[in-house]
Amino acid sequence: MDRPQTSYAWNDSTALAYQVLGTSGPDLLLVPGSVSHLEVLWDEPRVSRFLRRFAAFCRLIIMDPRGLGLSDRLTEIPTMEERVADLLSVLDAAESERATLFGNADTGPPCIAAAVAHPERVDGLVLCGTYAKGSWSEDYPWGWTDQRWADFRRSVRDHWGTPGGEEEGAPSMAGDTAFLQWSATLMRLGASPRAILLLGEMTQSVDVRPLLPQVAVPTLVMHRIGDRVNEADHSRYLVDRIPGARWVELPGDDFMLWAGDTDAIVDEVEEFLTGQRGGAEPTRVVATVMFTDVVGSTERARALGNRAWADLLEVHNARVRTELRRFGGREIDTAGDGFFISFESPASAIRCARAVLESVGEIGVDLRIGLHTGECDVVGDKLRGIAVHIGARVASEAGAGEALVSQTVKDLVAGSGIEFQDRGTHELKGVPGEWRLYSVI
Repeated sequence: MDRPQTSYAWNDSTALAYQVLGTSGPDLLLVPGSVSHLEVLWDEPRVSRFLRRFAAFCRLIIMDPRGLGLSDRLTEIPTMEERVADLLSVLDAAESERATLFGNADTGPPCIAAAVAHPERVDGLVLCGTYAKGSWSEDYPWGWTDQRWADFRRSVRDHWGTPGGEEEGAPSMAGDTAFLQWSATLMRLGASPRAILLLGEMTQSVDVRPLLPQVAVPTLVMHRIGDRVNEADHSRYLVDRIPGARWVELPGDDFMLWAGDTDAIVDEVEEFLTGQRGGAEPTRVVATVMFTDVVGSTERARALGNRAWADLLEVHNARVRTELRRFGGREIDTAGDGFFISFESPASAIRCARAVLESVGEIGVDLRIGLHTGECDVVGDKLRGIAVHIGARVASEAGAGEALVSQTVKDLVAGSGIEFQDRGTHELKGVPGEWRLYSVI
């Protein structure tokens, strides 16, 4: 499935970037909080999968809020009325008469305000990891104190857009170098430091508590129970004051919407919108699997020594992950010096394989790569089955610096312009019959 096209809505002289994914089901307007960039979001396989899961049961509209991503940058702090009008402008441009609004972090308050001011346009509210008031007061002790806001401003000035600042925002991803690099890119491209400081001033003064009893649409409130940035009591406050609101405690410590167990979020939204949940994945999917393996790794490790070999592997891993994100791959597993990656598109998988071979070749590492397309069993976040086994066996037949594909993959990309060299028929260990394999040129 290709990435959706980015379009623009206009609220007076302010341009607002949005995308539409999916064609059936109820409309859902997702307004990401904190920082956003519609094009960068799709570069992270976890986020791509998260968004596509929504599109399986609804017509998903996603926007970059004013000041972020591809929308116009801020020159001054927007009013709540302007932020509400932004939401309606995107709905108008997307030809949505009514939609459920999904607010996260700092976008929760304008979604609440829109539901109260324009109930004729809002079918429901999904409030995830958000709050009613941005600052501490005696009657709202969960808001940030003046000292916390001062620390935030100092952090933005000194560290905005650098990897490694996710200890609070995305602790579950702290060991994932590729995700941290992507997150840092999202920060830099999604907002300038000045824009974030202005948004911080806006959030510091937000207070929609008087509106909560006036919400008259079905409301789902979710919060990760261990959120280290905005504690879950913010959402408990919302539930206690929004008539009929449904409360769901989500597992995990992450504040960032894209981190942690995103399937739990989608499951709850699907049930809220449709009355049922389809589960995190279908039982079986058709996927293109790719296996990589370093050629002569034992000899190379012995020659370099443990420390130098570990450093080289770390660079190798980063380069492989950079290319798989670029081509829409999803990392299924990593063992030793090899990767198991899946793709929705066989052509994208082949192009990724070529890019990986070139990239790791620049650091003096030779890989063998194998690709096969077939029906796989989904077990949690993993893929299993004979198609996976075949992909691994195809990789074992490849030579140094070579990407081999099965006949199935070659047939599926006919007409794509990708060229192959026939490598003859092979017996694959543990797989019945003979298999014709092709080397990617």
